[in-house]
Amino acid sequence: MKRVGFRGRLFTILLSFALIPSIVLTLSGGITSYWALKLVGAQAAWDSVAASGNRALGAARTAPLTADQRKALAEFDSTLGSNALQAKRASYIYKAAAVRALGGAILSFLILALLASRVAGHLSRNMSRPLQELVGWTERIGRGQPVPEGPPRRGAPEFEVLRQRMRDMSRELELGRARAIEAERAATLRESARQVAHELKNPLTPIRFAVERLRRDLPTLPPALVETVEVLDVESRRLEAMARSFSQFGRLPEGPQAPIDVGELVRYTARSTVPTDISLDVDVDDTTPMIHGHHDALARALSNVILNAVDACRSVPNDRSAQITVRVRPFAIERAANGGGPLSNGNGAAKGVEIAVADSGCGIAKEQLGRIWEPYVTSKPGGTGLGLAIARQTVLAHRGSVGADSEPGTGTTIRFVLPVNDNGVGNSDG
Repeated sequence: MKRVGFRGRLFTILLSFALIPSIVLTLSGGITSYWALKLVGAQAAWDSVAASGNRALGAARTAPLTADQRKALAEFDSTLGSNALQAKRASYIYKAAAVRALGGAILSFLILALLASRVAGHLSRNMSRPLQELVGWTERIGRGQPVPEGPPRRGAPEFEVLRQRMRDMSRELELGRARAIEAERAATLRESARQVAHELKNPLTPIRFAVERLRRDLPTLPPALVETVEVLDVESRRLEAMARSFSQFGRLPEGPQAPIDVGELVRYTARSTVPTDISLDVDVDDTTPMIHGHHDALARALSNVILNAVDACRSVPNDRSAQITVRVRPFAIERAANGGGPLSNGNGAAKGVEIAVADSGCGIAKEQLGRIWEPYVTSKPGGTGLGLAIARQTVLAHRGSVGADSEPGTGTTIRFVLPVNDNGVGNSDG
């Protein structure tokens, strides 16, 4: 036997609550009216009175009476007949009224039943449809599918609030899944980077020692070997820098934190990184607060971004002036911001500091902009693609956020947002 659905059960319950009291009240009222009107008519009593009166009149007529007595007897006979006739008429009217009252009660019950069924159907639709819709949404959320978007639907406003809450929950769950996947992927990449750095450093140390000895003996070497030694020196240094990059990416900032003057960190790092042939503008807001964190790790992260900006400026034609601008300002952090997505200065409850590095370089294509934070993604010959990945990892470890804007042919802006009141640094990869 097929099970009755939620809407059918709800309709039955609502209709029962409306009809059962109506049936009891209607039938009891109709039956009571019917019997009460029959009692009011009292036709049997009047028939008994008429019969006993006729018998008394019959007995009185056989007795010797005076003229006045006979006249009174005639008047009594007339009155008795008239009253008996009125009693029959009233009894007929009361019986007809009782039948009409019972019929009216039944008709009222039918009308009430129709109205109750319409109201119950309306309420069951308005309650069952949103609930069935939300049940379907829970199945979609369980399968990792997005819930439908759209304008508010008809029904109680509380259901629309519940829909919006479920949309928010779905987005949070999706963001949590993405962050968990990214954290697992980042952990795997870090482990691979540590292993690569270890495997590179082991042979690099004796190679570098050997190259240094050869460089000291350059005057005694044949001219044909001098160029070979220079190549070995350059390539071993490149491998050493690559191993250092892998090692940095393979570990998170460690050790105790300390208060950091972000303005001073930015000024020193920018001036020591940007070459003199590129124009540099450092703008630090005087109201910028200090933060807690790892000074050296943040300096390396900022240095990686500035070095990318330098390379971008040098990739443009010579007739364009190369310009790098670094700005530091207070920032209101939205706690729900995506760690790797765009940032917006909202009305968040937490205070933060924003560091923005803008260059006048070649820019980044829109389809490539979302991948610049991924490890091993680079457009530079000989690059490892770890500079921005290390920077992002460092900022996220400080529970901050990163973002990027770019216009091909115009330049790129990279932004860091670091919290002021969050003293904890943890493993945050997503």
